[in-house]
Amino acid sequence: MAFTPCADPAPADWIVSSELPWQRLVGFGPAGFPSYARLRFLPDPVFEGQSEADVEAEGPSEDERLRMLFDVLAAHTRTPDDCYFCLWDGYGDIPDGGAGAARVVVPARSYLLFRGSLTEAGGWGAGPMSPGPALAWPADRAWCVANDVDPHWAGIGAASLAVAELVGHPHLDVTPADPTRRPPVYL
Repeated sequence: MAFTPCADPAPADWIVSSELPWQRLVGFGPAGFPSYARLRFLPDPVFEGQSEADVEAEGPSEDERLRMLFDVLAAHTRTPDDCYFCLWDGYGDIPDGGAGAARVVVPARSYLLFRGSLTEAGGWGAGPMSPGPALAWPADRAWCVANDVDPHWAGIGAASLAVAELVGHPHLDVTPADPTRRPPVYL
């Protein structure tokens, strides 16, 4: 694993101290970004009550999509080599059990904090059932990616130019989002 455990929880204070409802926080990250979007790993459901089992994932894997997302976002931060990654502690296959990593706790979720470069993103070093970081942001807080364990998408908060670039990316399924509205869900 290219990421190193971060023993100091202070870089995550801006997330922990958020007063947003927990679903919004873990779905889109902190408030205050000019634009928000969703990176879809599956197409949105087409009817009420649809199950994820009824849909086939097409295109790149979730890890590959996150890697492409971070490649774009690297150009939208002054600190692409100094980023933070929270791995959900519910995954049983975190390298070394997360030894040395600070625990970051928000309502209904608990994470282990790691630090690294965006060039190291992807192949998270955890087992095959661990879909990457639940939260990721650069040290300059230019953007935040929230990839909670339940939705079929990852939320992105960033500058309008970054979101526009992601929405126009030919290999990513990114759609603008309003974090105050409930996104489509599968059963």
